[in-house]
Amino acid sequence: MFSKLLLLIGITMMYSTPLVFGALGGVVSERSGVVNIGIEGMMTMGAFTGASVSYFTGNPWLGFLAAGVAGGLVALLHAIASVTFNADQTISGIAINLIGPGFALFFCRLLFKDATMTPPVATLPRLFGEDAFAGTPAANLNVDVTVVLGLIATVFIWFFLYKTKWGLRIRSVGEHPAASDTLGINVGRTRYSCVLASGVLSGFGGASMTLAIISQFNPTAISGQGFIALAAVIFGKWTPYGAYGACLLFGLAQALTVVLGGSDSGVTIPSQILAMLPYILTIVVLILFVGRSVAPKADGLPYEKGQR
Repeated sequence: MFSKLLLLIGITMMYSTPLVFGALGGVVSERSGVVNIGIEGMMTMGAFTGASVSYFTGNPWLGFLAAGVAGGLVALLHAIASVTFNADQTISGIAINLIGPGFALFFCRLLFKDATMTPPVATLPRLFGEDAFAGTPAANLNVDVTVVLGLIATVFIWFFLYKTKWGLRIRSVGEHPAASDTLGINVGRTRYSCVLASGVLSGFGGASMTLAIISQFNPTAISGQGFIALAAVIFGKWTPYGAYGACLLFGLAQALTVVLGGSDSGVTIPSQILAMLPYILTIVVLILFVGRSVAPKADGLPYEKGQR
């Protein structure tokens, strides 16, 4: 029983990490007033780039960093459309969700002889080493280093947003960009930097999936994770710690599908029901909390200099 509990905790932390990075990206972007529905597309591009660079270089850390760069480049398209041209941010995000997977599959076919998935790749190291607790119940808690990176990123972003003057500027731009503009804060530059940071974090989230969990890229590697991360942003009330907690909840739902779906779980539940569990939970959370969570006042609203 104790070993199963540790297994459940370990899988929860593992599956929540890609969501954590994506949700943190959503928090940063939306705190500056730019809705980022394109997390899914940015994560997908990061997942492919991370796996590809890891395969060709044999270095998963390079793949992880490259995934952040790829996510940032996709986010740049969203920033140009949303900030420079004041396009509808929702439509731009939907376009990113189409462009990201499309680019990923195109380059995958180009680099891997028309294949839609990469070969198995070198993965990021485990937290305590693969054999650190071999033969003991604690071996079930052996999680990836990305779990620690996600926690560090959460603490850093919380500190940055709420304890520094730069974070105060970001939040002011998201709440009242006109007032921020009169105080000399460059609204466009602030939003650009936050959207790019959102893309980098989302790219890290995609790489956390392909470099730590499934060890390769395939078309269903992300498969809704970006939308779940977006739900975590809302459930977490646009705060880093709230989003982190929501991601743990969604990760727990995914872990239950793995643990309860095991042949020795002692519980007979149709696999189709288990596979639906994370998405059902997402819908329930949105129904219960979307009306109670208050977004930044200028979230989703384009801004032109001189506008009140």
